[in-house]
Amino acid sequence: MTATTLHEPAHREALWELESAFDRGDLVTLFGTCTVEYDGRAASSLGPGARLLVLKPDGSALVHTDEGRTPVNWQPPGSEHRAAVRDGRLRVRSVRESPDETLDVWFTAVDQLAAYGVTGGRAVEVIGSEADLKERVLEDPTLVEEGFEPLATERETDAGPIDVFGRDDAGRPVVVELKRRRVGPDAAGQLARYVGAVDREEPDGTAVRGVLLAPSITDRARDLLADEGLEHVAVEPPTGADEGGSGGDT
Repeated sequence: MTATTLHEPAHREALWELESAFDRGDLVTLFGTCTVEYDGRAASSLGPGARLLVLKPDGSALVHTDEGRTPVNWQPPGSEHRAAVRDGRLRVRSVRESPDETLDVWFTAVDQLAAYGVTGGRAVEVIGSEADLKERVLEDPTLVEEGFEPLATERETDAGPIDVFGRDDAGRPVVVELKRRRVGPDAAGQLARYVGAVDREEPDGTAVRGVLLAPSITDRARDLLADEGLEHVAVEPPTGADEGGSGGDT
């Protein structure tokens, strides 16, 4: 598990780390002095206090105090996390569109911010490295889809080397990006760059497909793939892989 921890960061430093963590699909915790405002089916506010904010990559947001196991404010999975610096404070916002709900946590001071590259729950991590995953694809191309024919690995392009390049059963070029863990928009953007590079190499009018092969992806990554016309294929856990407990991306 990778982790980044900041102690008493300035608001701008915290903002930059939050934006990077959201893009990576990390689980984030912030502890500090804050106020909390909720607007949705009702409205509520909490005055200044030392609280723990937990932001999960599935969109969940939980505000905890020093008492009890239930958060005093929360947003469900499917919400979107955002951050900004306004009026000398760090604002962390969780937005849900249906129904329309907004949770704003305003930090006057952040004592600690931590971002964790967590795997587990339903987001099954493939045991081994991405090289092992590549070998699995070469041995069983149907992991990508029926009819997929791998033609090259680490194929060089002006955007960098492609993990696996091949063609589908209709003869269309397919760029496959491999990830062994749950990923965010960075991986989707990487795939889009590779597809663009191959598109520049192919004859005009050629439809180049892109497939992100990963156990699961964040909602922001899924939206970016849809915008770019790219695809996600979930990797089935290998025999003996530990599936863990409940929770994670859907």
